[in-house]
Amino acid sequence: MSLIDWHEEYSVGIASVDHEHREMINLINAVYDNLSSNASKDQIEAFLGEIYTKISAHFALEEKIMKAKAYDEYEGHKEDHERLLDEIRDIMDFYETDDYFSDKDLADQLERWFSEHFRTRDARLHKHLG
Repeated sequence: MSLIDWHEEYSVGIASVDHEHREMINLINAVYDNLSSNASKDQIEAFLGEIYTKISAHFALEEKIMKAKAYDEYEGHKEDHERLLDEIRDIMDFYETDDYFSDKDLADQLERWFSEHFRTRDARLHKHLG
């Protein structure tokens, strides 16, 4: 079962960025599937680390494109990226220390996080680049 499904509204119209968005959704869905199937703590930590690494690299690509295109909301978009990375780091920290960790909360947060960012920030970026 998927936590997040790809929607065309998530597309920014740049093949490399859209491909990475799809990869991130697939990775998040894999984490969700593993949480649902009682994967080991080490497996979940590895998936979370992979999500963090891939998202960091993706954001760097997106920010490079925004700078090259003189995107007028670059600073706000970059700040949102930084906030989102901080949230993932917090999720990882909570999971590693077992401080009130909830699989459902993690799934809800990841789904909300991606859907909101794609629908708002990335949708506006798509309109600017299109």
